[in-house]
Order: sequence, then structure tokens, then C-alpha cells
Amino acid sequence: MRSSRDRILDGAVQVMRTRGLANATTKEIAKAAGLSEAMLYKVFADKVDLFLGVFSERLPRVSVLHDGLGGYVGRDTVAANLRRLTGELLGFYLESFPIAASVFSDADLLRRQREGLHALRAGPDKVVDGVSEYLAAEQNTGRIVGDAPIRVIAELLVGACLHRAFITRFAEQTLTPTQTRRFARDTVNALLPILGTEGEP
Repeated sequence: MRSSRDRILDGAVQVMRTRGLANATTKEIAKAAGLSEAMLYKVFADKVDLFLGVFSERLPRVSVLHDGLGGYVGRDTVAANLRRLTGELLGFYLESFPIAASVFSDADLLRRQREGLHALRAGPDKVVDGVSEYLAAEQNTGRIVGDAPIRVIAELLVGACLHRAFITRFAEQTLTPTQTRRFARDTVNALLPILGTEGEP
């Protein structure tokens, strides 16, 4: 049997995907969860606390952020690792964009969200940090050339995923697995010459 927390998080994802964080109400979320609003506030302090739960427990995982670098550094090829990472980033942004974008319309909610993410040592900057750490670790192994601009490459990779997710959601489209793989391949291949390693034809 699902816990009240799980039911509330599932209801929150359902409502936030269609209404956005700023417009979703705790009353709507409680109704979607099949629970009372009073029960919601027994589990979560407020809507920001609820969003942080959605952020950490219901959005697609980006493995270098959640699981560390052990599954990447020195394993497979740099190109294959970056393709995998690109697919994960794209999936994360496709799911998080409809939920989080509306927060910019509410200055107080944005501030509280920023503070909550900071307390968790999370936030959009941590994504670039995680990719940079992976690239730097591979640079230390010699699999990436020593003069590669690691931070810039990380920003380009993350930015490409964020932009594709935005365009896809704005156009109310979806990406097939084949389209996602092609995007990951082409994006990574464009960056590999700067890293000094080869990609996939």
C-alpha cells in the first residue's frame, strides 16, 4: 500500500505538470492524491517543501549528480558516457520544465524555492558542476586533452539539453527514443573534437 507521502508526491506531479508550480494549489494536489489538505500539511511544510520532494524523488535521475562519478570515469568511452549523460539531462529537463518554469512569475515563490534548493545543496548550477566534475576527472585520466575548456563544454552540453527541452515543450511535442539518441549522438559528436576524443559516426 502506498504511503501518504507517495500519494501526495504523485498527485503533485500530476497537477504541477499541467498547472506549473506557481499555479498549482495544495487543495488541487490533495484532491489528486485522494487525501485531505490537512494531511498534505502533516507531511509537507508548504508548497516549496512539496516541490523539493518532487524534485528529488519524482523527476528523472541524472546519475552523475545522484550516484557520483564512479559509474562513468574510466569506464566505457568518453563519447558513450556523454551520450548517456545527455539523454539523462534531456529527460530531466523535459519533465522539470512544465513544473518549474512558472515559478519565475512569482518572485516570493522563486526566492523560497532558491533557498530550499540551496539548503539541499541543489539547484540548476549543480548540473553544470556535476558535468564539469566528470569531464575534469576524465581529463585527469588522460582520456580528455589537458587544455580542453571543461566548464565551457559542460555549459554547452547542459544548455543544449535545456534548449531542446524548452523547444519540445513549447511546441507541445514529444521525442521518441530514436530522436533522443540522435540528439545525444549529434550533440556529443559536436563537442568531442574539443575534448580530443572520437565519437560515433
